[in-house]
Amino acid sequence: MSVAVWFGTLMAYGTTGRAARRFGAGDRAAAVAEGVQASWLALCTGVLLALLAQVGAGPLASALAGDPGTADAAAGWLRIAAWGAPGLLLAAAGNGWMRGVQDTRRPLVFVLGANVLSAILCPVLVYPLGWGLTGSAVANVTAQSVSGGLFLLALVRETKALRPSLTIIVRQLVLGRDLLIRGAAFQACWLSATAVAGRFGVAALGAHQIALQLWFFSALALDAVAIAAQSLVGAALGAGDAELAREVARRVTAAGAVAGVGFAVLAAAGSGTVPGWFTADAAVQEQAAIVWPWFVGLMPFAGVVYALDGVMIGAGDVGYLRNVTLAAALAGFLPAIWLAYAFELGLGGVWAGLGLFTIVRLVLLLWRWRSARWAVLGAIR
Repeated sequence: MSVAVWFGTLMAYGTTGRAARRFGAGDRAAAVAEGVQASWLALCTGVLLALLAQVGAGPLASALAGDPGTADAAAGWLRIAAWGAPGLLLAAAGNGWMRGVQDTRRPLVFVLGANVLSAILCPVLVYPLGWGLTGSAVANVTAQSVSGGLFLLALVRETKALRPSLTIIVRQLVLGRDLLIRGAAFQACWLSATAVAGRFGVAALGAHQIALQLWFFSALALDAVAIAAQSLVGAALGAGDAELAREVARRVTAAGAVAGVGFAVLAAAGSGTVPGWFTADAAVQEQAAIVWPWFVGLMPFAGVVYALDGVMIGAGDVGYLRNVTLAAALAGFLPAIWLAYAFELGLGGVWAGLGLFTIVRLVLLLWRWRSARWAVLGAIR
């Protein structure tokens, strides 16, 4: 499902940048048209992913999990949860074009409402009704489908020009190519980290998943700064105002740093209690204690990285982002975690790799930000 989220992020980010530049140039209709074509692409991709999951769930889960019972349970969950992919991707495309036209209220309502629905359904289906993991998957599918449907309805109300345009879709795919490669590097890192953690035992795998999901949660929260940067930087460059774009970049970078420090403080304060929210297993909590200093220490740097990611995506400088991510993955993260496996360094070694991945990206993005070579004017880069 993280692959589906990856595709969704790709669509949202690519659509935001293109729509924001057109909106900044004063052409709202063209900005919305980007959302129409992104939605067609989202729907087709989501259905394809759902179908592929029915065939590939078993082999994929077995490859990632060292324990057969864990693999079987994960495969069963995935076959159901994958049917939420079309709605998830439609919601991502909807977020993209709405952010591009500076509409951030409706996406909040649509996504928050669907997640509240999931939060209510999940415990009810899992425990009182006794559906177990199946109930969790059904809750996800329901919420994602509702969210995607709301974004689709908003698009239909916005414009009557709903036919697919191969020309625009191809242009979006060309822009998305670099985001796709960048996203593939992320996925290779996360999947490799999970595979290595799984080889250190069930307790290590559980602790890794707790920390990784909290990392993703923090990333999504900190990504609010990056998303604002995408929209505002894209609109400023589309309107031909390079100085405003650079000022936005300076402010969101500072905001990302402050937000990252804030999350680090909260994580440090919760080090003794937060892992217990997820499990009562003493072995898992012991492994989580190994991860926690890495989790806390990296958060301030991650806040800056996410903000600069947003600046570059809003500017359409995704080719550079692709190269940065590949360099950090191939020269930093992947060698580090596989060395951790080879020398049995445990979760500390895995998260040291994540730290190296973050620091390499930070240094290269700061250099690009200072150069201002990303600030290219025009409705479309």
